[in-house]
Amino acid sequence: MARKFFVGGNWKCNGTTEEVKKIVTTLNEAEVPSEDVVEVVVSPPFVFLTLVKSLLRSDFHVAAQNCWVRKGGAFTGEISAEMLVNLGIPWVIIGHSERRALLNESNEFVGDKVAYAVSQGVKAIACIGETLEQRESGSTMAVVAAQTKAIAEKVTNWENVILAYEPVWAIGTGKVATPAQAQEVHCELRKWLNDNVNSEVAASTRIIYGGSVNGANCNELAAQPDVDGFLVGGASLKPEFVHIIKAATVKKN
Repeated sequence: MARKFFVGGNWKCNGTTEEVKKIVTTLNEAEVPSEDVVEVVVSPPFVFLTLVKSLLRSDFHVAAQNCWVRKGGAFTGEISAEMLVNLGIPWVIIGHSERRALLNESNEFVGDKVAYAVSQGVKAIACIGETLEQRESGSTMAVVAAQTKAIAEKVTNWENVILAYEPVWAIGTGKVATPAQAQEVHCELRKWLNDNVNSEVAASTRIIYGGSVNGANCNELAAQPDVDGFLVGGASLKPEFVHIIKAATVKKN
């Protein structure tokens, strides 16, 4: 089964109503490959989700940047998966390294969140990745395998899960993993899924790369056999995001 190229834009904690409308206008006017070639999802802050959903072209979709680990209730400041379903938001980003680091979200907590979101019908972009210290000490694979294992222990249906490999040392730093470094980790992750989940999940699960992806490096990264797309940060707020979406044609050719 061919894995459809996936490009996600994580807007993080950025934007005003006017800026958001401007970004959406740029996307709506863009000429990009068709939906059978690339799946495009943008992830604005919670307060702009419904606005973006109402204005965005129908072949692009919207993701939340987080959701709560179980049913809603007395959890001030949280947003539940059920609310996302109610608003018609099909995707959610879970376990981004900023949340793991700043809010101490553990591997187990992230695994529970992914499983709960998927159980409620929200598709999850589950983020994993190592720090610079971990990479330099040679423990990259041990770290991402442990992060993936915590998800695999809770998730039964992988159809609605995308793994986003985001080396923490490359996020927003301008440092980018070389295409060979990205391919190496993606390939090892696929092997891990094959050995620890099953061969079908390994073959069909999309593993996307994130970490200073931009217009200049996206085509070379997209050409790697196990890189199935991108989760784009800063560049998703700029017109070059359109250029990154077009990198999907590298796979098609």
